[in-house]
Amino acid sequence: MTQVGSQAVDAAVLRPEPVRISRSVPARRETVFKAWSKAEHVKHWFAPEHYTVPHATVEMRVGGAFEVCMRAPDGTDHWTRGSFAEVTPNDRLVLDLRVDGGDGKVLFTAWTEVTFSDTTCGTQLDIVQTYTVYDPAMLAAIGGAPEGWSQTLDKLARHAAHMDGRTGEQPTQRSAVHAIFSLERTYDAPAARVWRALSDMEAKSKWFGGDPGQWESLERTMDFRVGGTERAKGRWQGGMTSTFDAHYLDIIPNERIVYSYVMHLDERKISVSLATMELKPAGEGRTTLKITEQGAFLDGYEDNGSREHGTGFLMDRLGASLKD
Repeated sequence: MTQVGSQAVDAAVLRPEPVRISRSVPARRETVFKAWSKAEHVKHWFAPEHYTVPHATVEMRVGGAFEVCMRAPDGTDHWTRGSFAEVTPNDRLVLDLRVDGGDGKVLFTAWTEVTFSDTTCGTQLDIVQTYTVYDPAMLAAIGGAPEGWSQTLDKLARHAAHMDGRTGEQPTQRSAVHAIFSLERTYDAPAARVWRALSDMEAKSKWFGGDPGQWESLERTMDFRVGGTERAKGRWQGGMTSTFDAHYLDIIPNERIVYSYVMHLDERKISVSLATMELKPAGEGRTTLKITEQGAFLDGYEDNGSREHGTGFLMDRLGASLKD
């Protein structure tokens, strides 16, 4: 960690409880990681709400600089300086950060561990920040770190969504990019039980949606019949809403479901898809579910495999729900 010379000997050292915060970001893991990699990105988000970042130096390599100037609404500059202690692309970052006083002495250090992982509709970001405090007056500022991080990660989510083309802003150019994928899972459950998880709204709500605590359900309807519709609308922690609107086209009980659906982020339509779910026996008391999806991603929205990853996570959550 940061070396502070004789200061560590001369001053009473305080070690408050680490700050831990998690956030689900509706963007690809590679994009969220990239948002930490360059000053041009960090300047957009690495500060609480109403603060700006006029200056930043980011050299993403072990030993490379990570220095950020956060400017408060009253014009006061607050510098955080340090370096990268660990860089594992798209998986993990460790930053060795410090805040100095006007006399150059270290006020506190912040060993910051950031882990990136795939989640249902984007990226799970887990942050642990461990402090060593040399000036007790800084304890109040550190006490406000959870709220500061929450606001900062809201800004990160918005910037990562913008980088990924996942914003509610209306496009300036029209385009359609097509993709198709098929996924399979085999469950230790009979077809009738898997069918219920797909066709009953209460059972489906246990697995179909964002991660608890990261996504708030706003609207949920399901009319499971040929010609019926389904809607799942929710708000992410960063404020963005996602809306799934489906129309059922073909239903064969315990065997097949075919439906079309439209996805919106805020008011922007991002995709139109045709999905087929097929259930097959896989031995006594076991069922294989195969989902095939053909999608048209619209007007600059870049999916880059995220829909397939998200569907895989939902299928895994479906399997977990069958054990309840």
